[in-house]
Amino acid sequence: MQLTDVRVLDLTRLLPGPYATQLLADLGADVVKVEDTGAGDYARHMPPMVDGVGAVFDGVNRGKRSVAIDLKTDAGREAFYALVEDADAVVESFRPGVVERLGVDYDTLSDHNDDLVYVSVTGYGQTGPLADRAGHDLNYVGRAGLLDMTREDEEAAPAVPGYQIGDLGGGLFAAFSVVSGLLSREFGDGGSYVDVSMADVVLSFGQAHAAEAFQAAPSGEKDGGEAGTTSSEAGGEHAGPRPGETPLTGAYPWYDVYEAADGYVTLAALEPQFWEAFCEAVDRQDLVEYHGTEDDAERTALREELGVIFAERTRDEWADLGPQTTVEPVQSIAEAVDDDSFRERVVVGGGDGDSGARPRLGFPAVCDRPDTDESSPGHGEHTDAVLEAVGYDTGTLTTLREEGVIR
Repeated sequence: MQLTDVRVLDLTRLLPGPYATQLLADLGADVVKVEDTGAGDYARHMPPMVDGVGAVFDGVNRGKRSVAIDLKTDAGREAFYALVEDADAVVESFRPGVVERLGVDYDTLSDHNDDLVYVSVTGYGQTGPLADRAGHDLNYVGRAGLLDMTREDEEAAPAVPGYQIGDLGGGLFAAFSVVSGLLSREFGDGGSYVDVSMADVVLSFGQAHAAEAFQAAPSGEKDGGEAGTTSSEAGGEHAGPRPGETPLTGAYPWYDVYEAADGYVTLAALEPQFWEAFCEAVDRQDLVEYHGTEDDAERTALREELGVIFAERTRDEWADLGPQTTVEPVQSIAEAVDDDSFRERVVVGGGDGDSGARPRLGFPAVCDRPDTDESSPGHGEHTDAVLEAVGYDTGTLTTLREEGVIR
């Protein structure tokens, strides 16, 4: 898995797009981060700060090169077009319509490179009734149904997810789209354009609930309702999968979170063999027969009994119960990044005291990939080197810098 001959022009900011291009950089792609000549990527200045750089920026811009160009100027656009001629892919995350105004949209850039793979990452996509709406991760997971399913039950309020699921899921899908586009190009299909909506990606994560959701979806006239109305607008109860009532959201006592003596643990014994292994490990073979029960009273009694059992041991004791018992501790992220299981797989890297590299979250798969630079670039750090490579001489660069076109 090596992208060492691939060059990606990264027009994105903040988290989703930079996460996408970070994954590509981790595989060896030459990612050229094209920033404006003012503040650059906003994430550079967002707290918490690490050695004077925003932690989010530092985390998802490792090994990239930074070029600062003012795309609002004719000279800036011409410089960007020169970069496009030798590029394989462009990833952008502007609001719909911005790239057209800047003159860096897919149609325009295709005139400079008809083999270009171009990926747009936005909240709600380039088309549809929500395309022009502003939004952030919480908006996407709310509209896509995920937030509703974070509740313990109907009476509880939705919980804000601890991770940016829409942002990171959208970034992951954007990276997948770049690689897919490059592969398609190798098959002779030429360049391609991909429109990624982060809200769409979050909704696609709802596969486990989709069949039931479609049965309850109020499309057209149904059960006396008017076409196009929702169940709540028609005065009915929420329908479809409900939080706390589906197999993967707490309906099953054998798939739930329990309080241990010093924190919380997860039990995920969905299959009978794992439930049997758990019951044997805690010397409660009398509970084996209740796995899969549909009786509400039996489920309630089993959940209460499990609560008593889990309270008797610490998280560490539960973690050592056995490899087939599907019991794991609920860790803080600080504990997770210090967990040997993640460090040995190198998803957590650096901070070993020898190389001087700062601890970081790295590429989340073990594979054959090239060694890559772990530092994040300074704003415009590589402007001269990148533009010199496409024919700009020192005198021209000096003039452009004096005119504020580059930094």
